[in-house]
Amino acid sequence: MIKKTTSVIRLLAAVASLAMLGAVTSTLHADTNAPAAAPAPAAAPTPLATPNPTNSAFASASITNQVAFLEAAHSNSDPDPSGIAYESDPGHNAWMMVASAFVLMMTLPGLALFYGGLVRSKNVLSIIAMCFGITCLVSLLWWAFGYSLVFGTSFTPSSGPSTLGYILGGSEYFFFKGVNSLPNTNYAFWVSQNVYSIFQLTFAIITPALIFGATAERMKFGAIMAFVFGWMFIVYFPLAHMVWGATGLMNGVWNAAAKIPAIDFAGGTVVHMSSGWTALILCLILGKRVGHGGKEPMMPHSLVLTFIGTALLWVGWYGFNAGSAVAADVIAANAFTTPTLAPAIGALTWPLVEWIFKGKPSVLGFCSGAVAGLVVITPACGFVNSTGAVIIGVVAGTIPYISSTIVKNIFKYDDALDTFGVHGVGGTCGALITGILVDPTVNGNLQAVATGSPANAAMSNGLITAIASHSLVVAQAKAAGITIALAVVGTVILGYLVKFTIGLRPSVEQEHQGLDIVDHGEEGYTH
Repeated sequence: MIKKTTSVIRLLAAVASLAMLGAVTSTLHADTNAPAAAPAPAAAPTPLATPNPTNSAFASASITNQVAFLEAAHSNSDPDPSGIAYESDPGHNAWMMVASAFVLMMTLPGLALFYGGLVRSKNVLSIIAMCFGITCLVSLLWWAFGYSLVFGTSFTPSSGPSTLGYILGGSEYFFFKGVNSLPNTNYAFWVSQNVYSIFQLTFAIITPALIFGATAERMKFGAIMAFVFGWMFIVYFPLAHMVWGATGLMNGVWNAAAKIPAIDFAGGTVVHMSSGWTALILCLILGKRVGHGGKEPMMPHSLVLTFIGTALLWVGWYGFNAGSAVAADVIAANAFTTPTLAPAIGALTWPLVEWIFKGKPSVLGFCSGAVAGLVVITPACGFVNSTGAVIIGVVAGTIPYISSTIVKNIFKYDDALDTFGVHGVGGTCGALITGILVDPTVNGNLQAVATGSPANAAMSNGLITAIASHSLVVAQAKAAGITIALAVVGTVILGYLVKFTIGLRPSVEQEHQGLDIVDHGEEGYTH
């Protein structure tokens, strides 16, 4: 036990050292255009001049170019033809900052309350600590390496695509070097890169946090943190780049050289499939909870908390889905509409199925159906119309229900909070059904450009052809298969590595006592 504790301390020390290294590196590579330090104030200081916020290039441009620039901002299109330098737009930027806050709210406190209410009272703080710890650890990793590995491009040579560049982005943004308030035009013309990077950070935070619903009540906090540290590098960063990176293998919307022209608007593969399939493998490696299988009661200790968490997740999901348009535009409006309809229909369907087969509709059924609807609509939210969203809601209220009840009972695995049943199965359903229900009229990026204009990425890589021939589901299936393979292999490696070094589980006695006291020395309730 002492050796295992020492290993955890060494891991935390390594993380602290990483932060110190990054701080030094960022200082050494500071922006040479940054303003110089202010001199010491004189005895009688003179008033400072108010900085002029006007874009000098805009002010000196012709009226025609100024109008073209403003029209480009209004339509969320490339301002380059106006001849005016790129800069962020206050409206688009404001929406993305709000969306980022919404997605962070999905983890803190949304997921913490949702999962926290589903466990027994002796483990509620372990869920909160897990969500908080992952938020902080992933933020550090994202700043140091993650953002660059996902959204950089330096691993792709100027001569053309490379194997490494298809899987990982680059090193140019390590420690947020160069990540400032100007747009990264590979991803957004009008949103500051620092805002975009934080928006994507919130996705990177919630994804690993979802995993540990399956392992709730029986995995040590130190083991969780060690697993997440490795999982981000082995699974999340490569997968997020392949799906969303400008040079990614499966980015059908934005990479003209994509080998698999798949589409995933907001994270069906990257977030839900990766976490859900990881959860299944990890809970199998970990084994069942002590007393599982009817030997001990394991009912949720507070469905009130779970309901509040569900409501916060749903509200936060608007930032998750509509924010993935990376602009306040017509595509965002569609991605705002569909995650209203799908979870509503899912939350109607799941308890209806319960009512038919079990005699009563449960509050947990409403909550589960809503979350399942949100999961399944996520990859499709900016690509399907309202009718497609309703169909997805019905799918979400039935197939994840079957997986979380019938399938789980047949195979007897202990997916404690149905992470695999809802996120793994639901995310897979969403990835596939997006290829069937896709409607290019709701998203101009899926349409061919006018004759005589340069081909867009979706024309060059075959995405538009696949949509027209109704064969996009094939590319979606390939993307889903790669996601499952990466999640399963990565989890097997990391799961057994952690198991045989610091250990995954507490002792039987500690598990009976509860992880709140054992891992954190606290209790959620003192009455």
